[in-house]
Amino acid sequence: MVHQYKNNGYNIVLDVNSGAVHVVDDVTYDMIPLYETHTREEILTELTGKYAGRSPEDSVGELEEVYEEIRELAGSGQLFTEDEYESCIQEFAGRKTVVKALCLHIAHDCNLACRYCFAEEGEYHGRRELMSFEVGRAALDFLIANSGNRRNLEVDFFGGEPLMNFQVVKDLVAYGREQEKLHDKKFRFTLTTNGVLLDDEVMEFANREMANVVLSIDGRKEVHDYMRPFRRGDGSYDLIVPKFQKFARSRNQEKYYVRGTFTHHNLDFSRDVLHLADLGFTQISVEPVVAPDCEDYAICPEDLPRLFAEYDALAVELIRRKKEGRGFNFFHFMIDLEGGPCVAKRLSGCGSGTEYLAVTPWGDLYPCHQFVGMDGFYMGNVYEGVKKPEIREAFLGCNVYAKEECRDCFAKFYCSGGCAANAYNFAGTINGVYDIGCQLQRKRVECAVMIQAALAE
Repeated sequence: MVHQYKNNGYNIVLDVNSGAVHVVDDVTYDMIPLYETHTREEILTELTGKYAGRSPEDSVGELEEVYEEIRELAGSGQLFTEDEYESCIQEFAGRKTVVKALCLHIAHDCNLACRYCFAEEGEYHGRRELMSFEVGRAALDFLIANSGNRRNLEVDFFGGEPLMNFQVVKDLVAYGREQEKLHDKKFRFTLTTNGVLLDDEVMEFANREMANVVLSIDGRKEVHDYMRPFRRGDGSYDLIVPKFQKFARSRNQEKYYVRGTFTHHNLDFSRDVLHLADLGFTQISVEPVVAPDCEDYAICPEDLPRLFAEYDALAVELIRRKKEGRGFNFFHFMIDLEGGPCVAKRLSGCGSGTEYLAVTPWGDLYPCHQFVGMDGFYMGNVYEGVKKPEIREAFLGCNVYAKEECRDCFAKFYCSGGCAANAYNFAGTINGVYDIGCQLQRKRVECAVMIQAALAE
């Protein structure tokens, strides 16, 4: 499979199955789609007519040279390569997995009332609750017991707002560090916070113990305060921004993300990304809201052309700033064209329901944080383990070949089939897709590859 597109003056050709990326001239760009379906003579005849009257380099001799270059690329496995994964997908889907990551819902409670919150202000379709140390300890024990020979384990302290239960966070980190020595494991702890309770003590602890921290902020003050107010209605921007700036500096602008959400109300989201960059943040993620059509802030199909243009504009500005020495990382434009993710991640994504599970404050297990509280996705608990292996098996079978919409999509090995929760919410099955999300993902991949081409010059 080959995908071709033009962006910011570049002619880009992606060979999907090999991952090879080519930046080509106009003649090569026009010849590649003819290569597999036309004879050499037909191609030369068609393009000689198209480029007649141009400079000598567009002569038949030049066209023949381009044809040979394409033939060599095809022969070396850089164009028109076969899909080597589909033939072994059944074996892949039946692979044995271990649990390597937990999302600990340390607090089903929150001190903000974000309008788009899928967690219903931290309640997750249930009751407000803080995780006890005993439940958290059992969760870490469960992770160790079900991690097999894997040494590196990940635990994300999530909510609601996890700093509402900060003492338990500290106690669980201390317990985890003790268990590392006993079981030859290494915990990588992370934290997601809205910043309301962030203070010097939290910063010092996080800088010592947290491998990554996600700081929730939506961008410009008017955007952030509208979507992320306190329950009494006033905004949280002025409170959190100085804290986040101080925290980012204390981490040397590394190992954190400011993470925002854009909605139908701020389709000009590139301004929010650049606002965050102008505040001094260098690790930025601003993502589209995922919401049912009935919500006034939901992204609509009619919004897509505007959003595509925003991604294009943001990509151009990111290139400019990087070349000027004041660049920043935008999560959705970060792409590794040299190595990239392992095969398992390319085919099945985040590992939800198999390698990655969410734990509620009372110890129940779900496939991921977005499934918590949803009927039919309760898997068991940290004391008894997985009691519904059929759910795990269903997620094991969820991959880019189980989704018809993914089979012919050029971005399938970059997005790995997309979010299972979004697919379930919009298509009624984890083996479906969220179409708006797919279209935005394809645009982001195109921009990300173009950025790499521009920065390589």
